[in-house]
Amino acid sequence: MKKKIFALIALLACFVTILSGCQSSTSSESVAKQANTVDTWSHIKKRGRVIIGLDDTFVPMGFRKKNGDLVGYDIDLAKAVFKQYGIKVDFQPIDWNMKETELRNRTIDLIWNGYTITPARQKQIAFSRPYMANRQILVTKKKQNINSFAGMKDKTLGVQTSSSGASLLDEHPKMLKDYIKNQSPVMYDSFNNALMDLDANRIQGLLIDSVYAGYYIKHEKDPDSYQMTTGGFDGEDFAVGMRKGDKTMKRKIDNAFQNLSNNGQLKKINEKWFGTDDNSLVKPEK
Repeated sequence: MKKKIFALIALLACFVTILSGCQSSTSSESVAKQANTVDTWSHIKKRGRVIIGLDDTFVPMGFRKKNGDLVGYDIDLAKAVFKQYGIKVDFQPIDWNMKETELRNRTIDLIWNGYTITPARQKQIAFSRPYMANRQILVTKKKQNINSFAGMKDKTLGVQTSSSGASLLDEHPKMLKDYIKNQSPVMYDSFNNALMDLDANRIQGLLIDSVYAGYYIKHEKDPDSYQMTTGGFDGEDFAVGMRKGDKTMKRKIDNAFQNLSNNGQLKKINEKWFGTDDNSLVKPEK
C-alpha cells in the first residue's frame, strides 16, 4: 500500500513539474512577443548607441579589411543615418542563419547588411523603405561554358544558408534547382568560402547577390575568367530590418535616407562603393 502511495506522489510531482515547465515556456514566449511590440527609440536615444547585426564577410556591404577594420557600403550608410540623431553605431557580427532570432531576443536592434525584403521575413519583422536594388545571379567560371541556368544540369551549385537566394531556389525549383546535381545545393556560411570552392572547381556555379558578385569579381586578379548569368529570378530590394514595435525607428531611418539623398551624401556613398548611383532606390526630392 505504501509503495502505491509513494508512486502516486511521484507521479503527481512529475505532473506538476511538467505543468510548471509548460507555463514557464508559454510565459517566456509571451514576454518575447510583447518585447517585440515595444517602441525602443527613446531607450536607444538615451543609451546613445544602436546595435546593428551583420555578416561581416558580405562584400561590399560590410566586411573586414586585411587589417581587421570593418568597412563597407552599409557601414558608411548606417553611420551617416545615425549621425543625424547623435547616436553612435555598434556593429555586431552574427550568425546570419540566426539573424531574426538575434533581433527578437534584443541582442541587436537592427539587421542591416544587404538584407532583402521577402514576404516570409515581413511576417516576422518590419522593414525600412528600400534603399538599393539587387538581384540573384548565377556566377560560374567561363571555362565551364555555362551561359544559362539550364547549363547547370547535373552540376554542383553553391548557395549561402538562409540567404534570399536559398529561398528563391526553393520557391521556384523549375528555374534552377531542378537542373542541378541531386536537385540539392551545397550550403555555405559565407560567400567567401563558396567563391573559393568555385575557383577550385569543387562547385561549378554559385547563386549570389549581384552587388556582391559585381564587387568581388571586379577586384579579382582575373575578372574576365568569371561569367555572370541573370536567369529568370525577379529583382529584389535591400532594406533595414527591425522589430515590429519600432515604428519611430522606421520613421527616423526613412527620413534620414531622404535627407542623405537630398543633400548629396547618399550619391557620394553609392559612387564610392559602386562607381554609380544607378542602383539607389532613394532619389532627391524635387
